[in-house]
Amino acid sequence: MDNGSIVHIDYDLYNASNDKLIETTREEVAKEHDSHDENREYSPMITTVGDGRLIPGFEAHLTEAESGKDYEFDIEPEEAYGDRDQNKIETISQNVLLRSVRDPNTLGIGAPVEIGGRNGILQFMSAGRARIDYNHPLAGVTLRYSYQIVKVVEDREEKVQTLMKMNTGRDDFEIEFDGDDLTMTLPEEMAYDQNWAFTKFSLVTTLRENVGVAKVVFREVHEPRKIDEEE
Repeated sequence: MDNGSIVHIDYDLYNASNDKLIETTREEVAKEHDSHDENREYSPMITTVGDGRLIPGFEAHLTEAESGKDYEFDIEPEEAYGDRDQNKIETISQNVLLRSVRDPNTLGIGAPVEIGGRNGILQFMSAGRARIDYNHPLAGVTLRYSYQIVKVVEDREEKVQTLMKMNTGRDDFEIEFDGDDLTMTLPEEMAYDQNWAFTKFSLVTTLRENVGVAKVVFREVHEPRKIDEEE
């Protein structure tokens, strides 16, 4: 699969040492492993090959993959989330921990915590001290992926809509091409999104690299507000 290809991937992720299911996009697999979540929607992951959002071992495998073919392979920790680092396990005062969480009642051994902008897992808490593990939860784990590329996005307009949804979470943009020039009419609410001013600059680069557009115009339309007449 070429770098820059936008693909839909169904996958199952296991701990290779015990075959425990970690994550899946397939509802039937979640049910088979008694890990089904009724509150989530199971659907293929959408990603751009080579954009660096996936772990290195999976990114490398995708470059050799073909659409519609089933794959299963293992990824060693150094090509996944790294080896466990004892230096990332730290002991802090219980007071620091309690000040850092919104609701101390949610604290428990194994619970995720955020301390000073760092995410970790509470391992131990006693006698005024707390031990936090800042390693990634999958650090030191050999992973097993079973996956299939179920769709390659080929249509140019669909590529734009897909990239916009991946980067903004929205898919209600009006898209118009004039040759290689692209004009997008934005949902009115986007004009009030403080992050949009920064997001659009990286989006222009993304659209040029993955869709081959030239000029990019983001068009805002502000409809007049309707005022109800008093009776």
